[in-house]
Amino acid sequence: MCRKYQDNLGILRCNTLHLKVNKKTMNYQIAVIKGDGIGPEIVTEAMKVMDAIGNKFGHKFSFTEALMGACAIDETGNPLPDETLEICRKSDAILFGAIGHPKYDNDPSAKVRPEQGLLKLRKELGLYANIRPVAYYPALEAFSPLKTERIEGADFVVVRELTGGIYFGEKGRSADGTVAYDHCTYSIAEIERIAIVGFDLAMKRRKKLTLVDKANVLETSRLWRETVKKIATKYPEVALDFLFVDNAAMQMILAPTQFDVILTENMFGDIISDEGSVIGGSIGLLPSASTGDGVGLYEPIHGSYPQGAGKNIANPMATILSAAMLLESSLNLVEEANVIRKAVSTAIENNVATEDLNKTNPVGTIEIGNYIAEVINNN
Repeated sequence: MCRKYQDNLGILRCNTLHLKVNKKTMNYQIAVIKGDGIGPEIVTEAMKVMDAIGNKFGHKFSFTEALMGACAIDETGNPLPDETLEICRKSDAILFGAIGHPKYDNDPSAKVRPEQGLLKLRKELGLYANIRPVAYYPALEAFSPLKTERIEGADFVVVRELTGGIYFGEKGRSADGTVAYDHCTYSIAEIERIAIVGFDLAMKRRKKLTLVDKANVLETSRLWRETVKKIATKYPEVALDFLFVDNAAMQMILAPTQFDVILTENMFGDIISDEGSVIGGSIGLLPSASTGDGVGLYEPIHGSYPQGAGKNIANPMATILSAAMLLESSLNLVEEANVIRKAVSTAIENNVATEDLNKTNPVGTIEIGNYIAEVINNN
């Protein structure tokens, strides 16, 4: 039995019988993939904050940890063990840190890579929609390399298609190894379903959608334009415009306030959403949600930063904000999600931050988690 509803991100969700039972008992099953590098540290703090929410609102979050990435390769030889996939499928949501390690990143000949685990997980779970909000924080304007008058009031969301395109296309090399190729392929059905996510989200925001593509060069981009234009006829209230990806990258720096919802394909979305980190002042502030046919996955957009692992210096705020997206989108706990966001804003306003945001008197990863949890408990 499935009861459908739209969350605050505009994503159509389904409360299954399993989730409804959990909702009644206030017990939610969360798969936890800490991953590599700083992943274990930042996810631990997000779990701490979720426990604070549980204490405040009477929920119980049952966390089940699973392996993925370099740590999974080292232990099992597989970047996504079958056990991990099974744990994820049985959960209400997935909280994820980051994957990647220099011993694989710096070895072009490696046949098995940490990132293969994440790509397979997205494909297996049908996670075709990646939602990445980008927002301006007044207290952090000094940390952005952009002028305040450019970024003040910026508030947009990148909707990135997640299971198609060049990342999933046929790859290979010629027999002599001198030529390499990566095919980019999209179907109308793949474009339609992500376009609907984008338009639904725009309807809940400022009713503007910008398609970012390279239709002057790429046939796949021309198919995107044709398909999105057809979908747009079902959303007459949404203003639709188009930008080539090179111009869009420039416009995000010159005038980011012009954007509301950006819809784009897999690789372009990967690049421009990272570019959006300069608006908030740190990539350590950007959360994301990957949703689709079933259980959702929530993660910060940054990498595993192996150089910082174990040093208590990583910024956990993006992961904590990803936990807020998890509560809102997968569990429909909107008030609880907003309490987390308010606590993070309180930390930022009071300059309780790691060294990427506080050069003179930084605090550690653990201290950030403690502070945000304390704010939640005391308010």
